Amino acid sequence: MKQDKRKKKQRKQIFKQAMDKELREHKSSFLVFYTLRALVLVILVRQIMLRNYEGAFLCILTILLLYVPSWLQVKLRIELPPPLEISIFCFIFAAEILGEIHAFYTKVPNWDTMLHTLNGFLAAAVGFSMVLLLNDDERLTFDLSPFFLALMAFCFSMTIGVLWEFYEFAVDRFLCMDMQKDTVVNSIYSVTLDPTRSNHVVAIPNIQDTAVNGESLGLGGYLDIGLIDTMKDLFVNFIGAAVFSVTGFFYARSKGKRKTAAQNFVPSKKTEETDYLRQVQAETEQQSHSGEDTP
Repeated sequence: MKQDKRKKKQRKQIFKQAMDKELREHKSSFLVFYTLRALVLVILVRQIMLRNYEGAFLCILTILLLYVPSWLQVKLRIELPPPLEISIFCFIFAAEILGEIHAFYTKVPNWDTMLHTLNGFLAAAVGFSMVLLLNDDERLTFDLSPFFLALMAFCFSMTIGVLWEFYEFAVDRFLCMDMQKDTVVNSIYSVTLDPTRSNHVVAIPNIQDTAVNGESLGLGGYLDIGLIDTMKDLFVNFIGAAVFSVTGFFYARSKGKRKTAAQNFVPSKKTEETDYLRQVQAETEQQSHSGEDTP
């Protein structure tokens, strides 16, 4: 039992050392990571002082999420290019800290739209990379063309976007939140308002105000609850996914020789020089053997 605990502790130490080396591999992503982490820690302290425990939880979650790219690289033995890694760091910070805690979703116009576009691009990059790595695996027998690689990346990104909208709807529906932001509109077209029930569209144009229970909401129009926001998010996700898929197609067709935007966002397999987990394991084994040989 003690030996099993010792081995488990040793494996954790080995993984931690590999993570430390991974974080310091690229200077650019290293600086971005520690800068953002320092900012989050400062914001965390401020949220605790303000007794905003929900904000404090988001800060802790953000710190954990910032470690995910390095964890994936060590665990899956893949190499994330610095532009992809930095984009992920900035996306996490922009969504959780700026978007949620500092309310950029409501204060900054099109903040949510920008993040959903970036999410579509990054999700397509992840999907493209997953299929590309499998496609290059000698143990597998299938060989996909560049078109199908790009198509798989596009479909993966759109699936992620749809699942996220399902999540937003579920949170709003069951937890009474407002992740699907409302939109003020000035006209309604609906068959529900047709008194004849004959499926004719009834139009209500030039809506200037909406009253609920006899009280004006002061919105200057009618409140659309979530639908327009959801469709806009899916549309910009579509744009981001399409942009990467097109560049990914040319990247795959040239077998990585042609420079495209995808080149800076496509992970690759670890080499012996960058496989830090294997390096630390080898160093630990060497140290243990040398200790056993010492009289």
